[in-house]
This record gives sequence, structure tokens and C-alpha cells, in this order.
Amino acid sequence: MQWDTEALKELEKAPEFVRDMAKRKVEGEVSKKGKDLVSLKDVQEVFEEYMSYLEPDAKKPSTNIAIIRCERIAEACPGSACLLSLENRTVNFKGYGEDAQLVAIFTCGGCPGRRISRLLNTLTKTVKVDAVHLSSCMVRDEYQPPCPHREEIVTMIREKGLTVVEGTHH
Repeated sequence: MQWDTEALKELEKAPEFVRDMAKRKVEGEVSKKGKDLVSLKDVQEVFEEYMSYLEPDAKKPSTNIAIIRCERIAEACPGSACLLSLENRTVNFKGYGEDAQLVAIFTCGGCPGRRISRLLNTLTKTVKVDAVHLSSCMVRDEYQPPCPHREEIVTMIREKGLTVVEGTHH
């Protein structure tokens, strides 16, 4: 399939890690129309329909929250207490309004939090993150010793310009 210059420039605006998928989607939509040349308008139409979730909606403010869980404790904990605390706006989620939404929940990847930086980099390319909560299992000692790398993890997250909240449901 052929691409005009303006269409290729517009495609470059898509985050690199989804660019190939976006290109295939645009080409598929153009092909459905019986065309063999991708125009700027074609790219814009597909981006509007399929990728608008990547841009903040100016009409609807939201508070976007990510939760990071301990890899070790995730083997025994389904994370439901963290999620219910967010849903009910209790404990460390009390200050959030109805607009708050979970945009990610993932484990640290094991000591010393080996995948946090990479996953936050990927996440922040696609969505605005207002707060990163470290799950209660990482910061409290009721079930296991607190994360021995907590301070380094908190520093790393803050260095990315993100707000850190230590705890979820306890």
C-alpha cells in the first residue's frame, strides 16, 4: 500500500511501540474503502476512532491511578483489597473524587523492583498518571516485612515526576 508524505508524518505521531499496529489498522481501513493510497485524512480518521483514548479528554477531568504490587505477595494475594479500597474511596484512596480511575496495576517484577521503571515509562507514554500507589504489602509489615527497596522505588518514581502514595487498603 502506498502512503503520501503527510500521512507518513502523521503516523510518526503515534507512540513508537504501537506504530506498526496503527499502520496496519490504517491500511486495513483504507483497503476496506477500495483504495490503495493512504492520505492524511485516512490516518486522522483512524486515529480519531481507535486511538482517542490515548489523549486526555478535556471535557471530563479524571484522576488516573496506577498501583504497584509486590511480586512475591502477588502469588498469594489477588489484589482485591487494593481494588475495593479504590472503588469505595477508603483508607489511602479517601481523597479521590468520583472521577478517579485505575489505569494500571502491575507487580514490581521482583527485587529490586526490576520492571517498575520500564512499565512506568510505557504507561506514561499512553496515559496521564496522577498518582502511583505502592500497595500496602510493600509498605506495611502485617503480612511480610516491608519492601527492602521501598525507598529506592519511591525515589525512582518521584524522579519521573510522578506522585507516590505509600499504601492502598491498610
